[in-house]
Amino acid sequence: MTVRPIRLFGDPVLRAVSAPIGRIDDGVRALVQDLIDTVELPGRAGVAAPQIGVGLRAFSYNIDGDVGYVLNPVLVETRGEPEAVGEGCLSVPGLWHDAIRYPWAKVVGVDLDGAEVVLEGEGLLAQALQHETDHLDGMLYLSRLPADTRREAMRQVRESEWF
Repeated sequence: MTVRPIRLFGDPVLRAVSAPIGRIDDGVRALVQDLIDTVELPGRAGVAAPQIGVGLRAFSYNIDGDVGYVLNPVLVETRGEPEAVGEGCLSVPGLWHDAIRYPWAKVVGVDLDGAEVVLEGEGLLAQALQHETDHLDGMLYLSRLPADTRREAMRQVRESEWF
């Protein structure tokens, strides 16, 4: 299909809770292909549907060359002590801050055939699962920053060329 432009901080679609996907039709199939095409660009670990302007519960991932997607994902489990992990976001370009994330995470959803998909792991995969499900709940990683870091990040957003 196509690589879709990424919506940036301030776009209302990024703050809205995404709707569950009901019937899997040609529109959903096209969305999945667009998510995959968009995440395959270098330096991208994940893209959530709201980031390409679609308010549905779906995301794609690209972790260590493993590219895939999940529909109606639910973050069902996290493990370990939350820790500060360097994180950025395509919707907040050029910023990188330590967000609080669990070191292990598990997401359950479905694929285009309605079969269950289970994604679980640690490191970058765990971080991406948490980051992308946050997007589907209308939350950007900036909300996970400690208050003083968040204030600084918001100053950087206001001063950025893209804002």
